[in-house]
Amino acid sequence: MTLTPAMITVDTTDALALGRWWAARTGGRVLEENEGWFVVVALPSGPRLGFQRVDEPTPGKNRMHVDFVAEDLDAAVAELRAAGAGHVGDRELPGFRWVTLSDPDGNEFCVSGAH
Repeated sequence: MTLTPAMITVDTTDALALGRWWAARTGGRVLEENEGWFVVVALPSGPRLGFQRVDEPTPGKNRMHVDFVAEDLDAAVAELRAAGAGHVGDRELPGFRWVTLSDPDGNEFCVSGAH
């Protein structure tokens, strides 16, 4: 059996706002709004992103997060920060550097340079 990722879904108190934020950051487009309770974003490639409205998101650190890659890590991080992403931390291993950020709802994600 082989599983293929189809969608990565995030709980949020405002699915439409967060879905639109992620669509703008990834070059994606909102496919479905479903009256704001479940928003689907199609990315230029890869799985779709889903945003599901919940009364109270699970507190604490994400148990799963999304990793992104950018041609210019520093420029991408600066653009994400200007758009409202929070800075969680800079990370580095020998020959590999990435930055952990958070979206406007506090969901953490990572961005690394092309490698």
